[in-house]
Amino acid sequence: MKNVLARIFLHPPKPPAFVGAGLPARTPKPVGAGLPARTSKPVGAGLPAKFLSILVPVLLPLLVSAQPLAPVDLALPQDIAGEFAFVRLEYDNFYNDGFRRGTWQTDFPSADSNFLRGVSRLTNVRVMSEPIVLRFDDSRVFDYPFLYALEMGRSGGPLFNSIEQENMREYLLRGGFLLIDDFWGTNQWDNFYRAFTEIFPEREIIELPSDHEIFHSYYDIDGPQMIPVIGNPDNYPEQDVDRASNHAILDDDGRVMVLINWNSDMGDGWEHTYDPSYPTRHANLAYQLGINYLIYSLTH
Repeated sequence: MKNVLARIFLHPPKPPAFVGAGLPARTPKPVGAGLPARTSKPVGAGLPAKFLSILVPVLLPLLVSAQPLAPVDLALPQDIAGEFAFVRLEYDNFYNDGFRRGTWQTDFPSADSNFLRGVSRLTNVRVMSEPIVLRFDDSRVFDYPFLYALEMGRSGGPLFNSIEQENMREYLLRGGFLLIDDFWGTNQWDNFYRAFTEIFPEREIIELPSDHEIFHSYYDIDGPQMIPVIGNPDNYPEQDVDRASNHAILDDDGRVMVLINWNSDMGDGWEHTYDPSYPTRHANLAYQLGINYLIYSLTH
């Protein structure tokens, strides 16, 4: 197992220059130097005794328990040095079939934000509070070891320019991990397959067996799981394939670089976590699968 911290950033950040380096030193003056001294009065001096008898019981517990405060989002523990940032991949489609600005933004941002909350509450992985969206032609993508993409079979599949193809290949071979979710049936598979065989023509897309370690990296899961879209509580197949399967593109060491979650929709499980019409059992499975994929990506 590789050192986790060594893979958090694919480009290590440069150390910041010392603020004030090169400036002549100066001797600071005591705060208030040169100001006339004044005698402080005890807190509450001059206030009526009756008022103090009301004020003290209210303020005393606050003063005793007071601690330095910082802005905090109570919905999600904050960590300015968080280890994990959820990055969604933006991409163009082969053609536009009315999906607004593209299929990449399905379930955004609720699915991403809810998954971050789940990771924070269910694991010891520290997280950044807000999801990020990047394209593969943005060099910042190399700063993040985990990428999420979905709906890569709709609208003719993804269309990557030459820079995106080159960066994707380099990103994955250098240790990055791409999780692809939510596309269904043989037609959408063919669209996805066309795009990715252009990036890795020499690498086979294999099906992962149910006993692969990725299904046991955090939770013990009995292989791939078909997570339904909202409105399908009985989990009927959406297309012409009636089971979920996980496929992968491996590097030379056998590490999963690209994880393909076919005929399953984790994103809907995350997005509709708090919707009473979405079955809890499916939402729970969506988090368990997603966390397993994440833990695998950070430890391999």
